[in-house]
Amino acid sequence: MKYNKKMESLGQEVANDKIDAEIEDALKVNEADELVEMKDKYLRAMAELENVRRRAATDMESALRSRAIAVADEFLPLVDAIDAAVVLTPDDEGISTLKKAADSALARIGIVRIAAVGEVLNPVFHNAISSETSDAPANTIIKELQTGYMFGGNVLRTSIVIVSK
Repeated sequence: MKYNKKMESLGQEVANDKIDAEIEDALKVNEADELVEMKDKYLRAMAELENVRRRAATDMESALRSRAIAVADEFLPLVDAIDAAVVLTPDDEGISTLKKAADSALARIGIVRIAAVGEVLNPVFHNAISSETSDAPANTIIKELQTGYMFGGNVLRTSIVIVSK
């Protein structure tokens, strides 16, 4: 009887050990699944964070570009007035200095004049409002009535020009 009890006790221990091992295996599998799931969540969160950073940088760049364009739209009529003053009084050193300062300010913020006189008409950059007989080849700009400007790769305002026939 003692032998049976010992065997039963030993059988119970083996069964308990087997159950404990199965529980540990299940926990390990569960932990591994949780670890995989947590790693996946981590990678997704990092990807989302990088996307947010990129969007923020793009939005910031777009806002700065929009603001620079808005300032330029307000500033360009003043530059046009300075250009007209230079044409009317080319010997006035004060107006010439003011023109240089305005051109320098525009260049510092990335706004450049569009080349016109002597160039072949390009509708992306130039708006021809008239044509005149000239010694220049056809569709060559012979006179600029209003300067055009670019900011980066964008045309802020096309040049208003007269072309040769």
